[in-house]
Amino acid sequence: MEQFFQEFCDNVIAVDSSIRFIGIADGHGRLLATSERKGLKPLLNEEETAQYAITAATRQYTRIRWQPLLGKIDYTCSHYDNLLRATIPITDKDNHLCYIIIFTFDVETNNFHQIIMKKIIPMIRKNESQFLDMVNNLEFNK
Repeated sequence: MEQFFQEFCDNVIAVDSSIRFIGIADGHGRLLATSERKGLKPLLNEEETAQYAITAATRQYTRIRWQPLLGKIDYTCSHYDNLLRATIPITDKDNHLCYIIIFTFDVETNNFHQIIMKKIIPMIRKNESQFLDMVNNLEFNK
């Protein structure tokens, strides 16, 4: 299970040189795997990253409640002075939040929308059944 999450992170970090960091967290915001660009000096330490994942999951809970009316969320994005941060929720057929994919881009990345929609989301969709199968394993092992 952990190997799947780690390999997914490592594969995503390799798709574009503007991606700084990727993390996968469960629906409660507990980080399951992360990967960062080689040579990167992170802006957040491990504890801050873990706290950010929890708050990102909480924000996604408040957003997904509107999906039945507004449609499925592709991603959400925040533009900070020092980086771009995006979150992709993965929900089950009943619209329950299962995972969040958190990633950051260099702040000067102009084509982040294309990278997300043409490179990252297809990777998630390709592996979506594996992600959702893992939910049952995570719940069982609590």
